[in-house]
Amino acid sequence: MDTKTTAAIPTQNLASATPTAASAYEVPQNQLTPTAANATESLTSTVAAYAPQSLTTITTPHHQNTTSGVAPHQSLASSGIVPYQNRAARSSAVGLSGRTARTALGVDGRASRTLGLDSRAARGGTSDETELSKRIMELHESDERGLAVKPVLHIIDVIFHRATADLPGFSLQNSDIGTDEKAVMYSVASLQDNVEIPARITSAISCEILSKCSAGVDVHTITMEILQIIKHYGWDSKVLLALVAFAVTFGEFRLVLQQYSTNPLAKGVALLKQLPELLEHAGALKPKLDALYDLIKEILDVTKKIVDFYNLPRNEYFTADSPEILAAASHIPTAVYWSIRSIVVSSTQILALTGMGIEYLTEPWELSSLAHKLNNIKGHVVDIIERCNKFVERKKEDEAYEYLVRIFQLTHIDNSKPLSVLFNEDRQALYDCYNKKRIVIEDLKRKVVALFITEVDPEIIRSSEFAILQQMYAEKRQSITRSESQYEVVWVPISNVWNDDKNRAFDKLKEQMEWHSVHHPSAVTRVAPRFFREKWGFVKKPVLVVIDTQGRVVHHNAIHMMCIWGSLSYPFTANREKLLWEDNAWTMGLLIDGLDPNVAVWIQEQKYVCLYGGEDIDWIRKFTRIAKDVARESGIQLELLYVGKSKPHEKATRNIIDLISKENLSRTLDWNLIWYFWMRLESMWHSKGQLTTAETVKHDRVMQGIIAMLSYGSSSQGWAVISRGFEGMVKGNGEHMFRGLTEHGLWKRREAVIGFVPALDEYLQKLHVDAPHHCTSLILPATGAMPDTVACSECGRLMERYTMFRCCLDY
Repeated sequence: MDTKTTAAIPTQNLASATPTAASAYEVPQNQLTPTAANATESLTSTVAAYAPQSLTTITTPHHQNTTSGVAPHQSLASSGIVPYQNRAARSSAVGLSGRTARTALGVDGRASRTLGLDSRAARGGTSDETELSKRIMELHESDERGLAVKPVLHIIDVIFHRATADLPGFSLQNSDIGTDEKAVMYSVASLQDNVEIPARITSAISCEILSKCSAGVDVHTITMEILQIIKHYGWDSKVLLALVAFAVTFGEFRLVLQQYSTNPLAKGVALLKQLPELLEHAGALKPKLDALYDLIKEILDVTKKIVDFYNLPRNEYFTADSPEILAAASHIPTAVYWSIRSIVVSSTQILALTGMGIEYLTEPWELSSLAHKLNNIKGHVVDIIERCNKFVERKKEDEAYEYLVRIFQLTHIDNSKPLSVLFNEDRQALYDCYNKKRIVIEDLKRKVVALFITEVDPEIIRSSEFAILQQMYAEKRQSITRSESQYEVVWVPISNVWNDDKNRAFDKLKEQMEWHSVHHPSAVTRVAPRFFREKWGFVKKPVLVVIDTQGRVVHHNAIHMMCIWGSLSYPFTANREKLLWEDNAWTMGLLIDGLDPNVAVWIQEQKYVCLYGGEDIDWIRKFTRIAKDVARESGIQLELLYVGKSKPHEKATRNIIDLISKENLSRTLDWNLIWYFWMRLESMWHSKGQLTTAETVKHDRVMQGIIAMLSYGSSSQGWAVISRGFEGMVKGNGEHMFRGLTEHGLWKRREAVIGFVPALDEYLQKLHVDAPHHCTSLILPATGAMPDTVACSECGRLMERYTMFRCCLDY
């Protein structure tokens, strides 16, 4: 708008000028689209009203127009600033001083509603806000122009940083002055020497604010004029350009204040601007300046949030119809408008401080209300940014997840690439816990790698999986060069939340391991936990995922085959596991495999071997006695070995072992081996169960034998299995086995025909028919794959399924 037209307006039009008090929040309905006519009228009224009498043709009757009821200078209420007059004549000419003078000049009372503190728009008037948004968009033509917003915003931060420190009597709220100063110096040192800013545009904005505010034009009109000037810029650049214009004015004001006492030039400028009065009344002005600086802070915050939004990868992850983009299209233009409007209001305060005098500063509550408005707007923008960030984070996580899936679906030259992707492309992501040193991923490229995936739980070291790996590594270190030892285990801990407690637990667990680990939890890619759960079946119980030398996943949990066969499982593939089961029948060798050296000798010598268990010492005494009697009667060599029960109580089991040894009832497994015996049986359940279905399990003798043993181990009652050499086994619960041996005479003739074990098995089958009553339980840990149905090992009927919670303390 060309403000020169004000000189051509006849002075007689002043009598009809009746401007109304406007609001920085209120949207003047008659000024949504500014015209040259109304701006000219306002400017002419202002110039004529405050021109010296010697330079104007205005007569006293015109100046005191009683017809309109409004003094000509009241038009200045719309800006809150009155042009500078001679300070000595200010009070005498108007005939007022202090608050009375401010009220008469339109800087107080209803006229001060220039800042927008009493309007429907401020209270959230829907129609006004909708109309405002429409007019704002009409002044936005394109996003073709922009700024290097970050360097410019950096400069603005320096200008506004700790502005209150320049005023006498003001104290810093930041107690850490040293750190704060260091941050400022870093900011100054890092400022770019060459920042491209359209100086013509920022100068135009400054002139628009200065001329229109001094002329009494309302804040809304000025804001719309600024939007017209910057119509070809993006929304983030719009608000930044307005802020640059204000920052220059504010920065000059600060420089004069800072150097007033030491620099003659600064002091001269300060005297011409009458700043000594400001410095003299700094303490009294604190509430007003605090409110101004709070408003400036909100302007900066909203500007930064708008910039943050436009720094998001919008084109990459969003479309024009995305809910987040639609929300931004609704709120960002309004946020830009109110930010620029607040800049205009803040500029009027600097004009008062540097030209008009401190008595024309706006009341603190008015500025605070505008700051509150901006704070609410900021909340909406922050919410949009948070929604966008969450969406982008999800999309990036999905991309990373899909990339990880693709990597593990491919065959590679070696396993370095899959491991690198899993460990954030960090070559030194791993730590050798045994040798206490960092290692590179390439050290594993010619080895089979087993990823030991667990939660960060101090109880891991007491888990069966931990014990199995310890056993494997003890066996491996005995012959490190053999082919079966060319593998490495890498511990990969995962947790939904990493805090100090988790990190301490991680460090402590890492020190107790003999294999490899990630050197720090951050080395594991963020999508790894999701990948482990969705693709590798990890839930809570530790798993051991095996990757071969070409980066292929060859087993999703090899811990069970390691427990059963040890180093014979190498290279720990699912195919190797299947072949091992095909080569093993349900025999005593499979059941006790290497746990007691004596058993292997007994098997080779074709002796009869009886494993028995339970915690009923009376039954144990009766059973061992009758078993020895029957062996003598049949003329066979029978060896008895006590193996306890599943999930044994240590104290109770040790007492039983002591009694058996003291009374010479039989041999026993050591306490530690009893625990391992039943853990190995559970591993057989998991391992063999992967290779059977609900239909084939009924005819699978190995699976039926495993189920029977686990059923026996789930009870405290006695049980026994008897076998000779590598032949089949006969099994039975304590009641039936004791009765079968007690009634040996009834099947002794059959024994002479088919042998001891087949004859006993035949007689036990008859007992099942004659005495069908029994109660069999099968207790399994609630982890891993669980079958839908399990047949009873005694009668073959489907067992009922229950959920059991148990807490067993040693006694």
